[in-house]
Amino acid sequence: MLIYLTTKDHEVNLKVTQRENWTINFNYMLAIFRKEINGFFSSLTGYLVIIVFLLINSLFMWVFPGEWNIMDNGYAGLDTLFFLSPWLFMFLVPAVTMRMIAEEKRLGTIELIYSRPITERGIVYGKYFASVCLVLLALLPGLIYYFSVYQLGESPGNLDKGGTMGSFIGLFFLASVYVSAGIFASSLTDNQVIAFILAVLFCFILFMGFDSFAYLPGLKKLDEFVIRLGINEHYKSISRGVIDIKDIVYFVAVACLFNEATRFHLLSRKWKKKS
Repeated sequence: MLIYLTTKDHEVNLKVTQRENWTINFNYMLAIFRKEINGFFSSLTGYLVIIVFLLINSLFMWVFPGEWNIMDNGYAGLDTLFFLSPWLFMFLVPAVTMRMIAEEKRLGTIELIYSRPITERGIVYGKYFASVCLVLLALLPGLIYYFSVYQLGESPGNLDKGGTMGSFIGLFFLASVYVSAGIFASSLTDNQVIAFILAVLFCFILFMGFDSFAYLPGLKKLDEFVIRLGINEHYKSISRGVIDIKDIVYFVAVACLFNEATRFHLLSRKWKKKS
């Protein structure tokens, strides 16, 4: 006996299949996420990133004499932390992301991942969110600085709370963009050193490059527009304590742009192999 499916039945079956595929893809993305997190902390990578970040900031804020030293400066604020951190992350984040895809390609394990029922987007975002989590873990102990400085004021609590929280949020978004740029750099090569150098270059251009380009003679009339293309302007804007939706959209858009570029690069590699 033949059973004919109506258009409605076909649509229902299609939706069920799509939902199942999405669930499988999501589960594999979580597996990649867990694998990367375990990789960070089963080796020295995760610990080193957090320790180096906190150590360098602590040395400049509390030990090395000079204008960045809180005790010498006589001003209870976290300006040193928020000035140094973008530069530190410019090197620490690429050190984390350089192995993300480059190492998979070198060892040939990328082909094993391709054999699983997971999309390229699932691969990219699994690795991306794992790296972002490590950045967040590096930032969380920074709250110790906040509570220390909070108590050091002439009157305890005399601290710009809005500006400080805005700066932490801005720093998190800035590092998240660095992560996406680093993973893209890692997808371009199977050499971790080259991936690291490319990632540092991308991060530097995003942070300071547009500010420098804006002052070129031919771009005088477009200087404000060019500056707003870079991270620094949006980071400074959030650091004032005013969370503007435009700044949030900028950070999310740039991160997604790099992640999608990574996805397309992985797809193009697969297409080349098929042809």
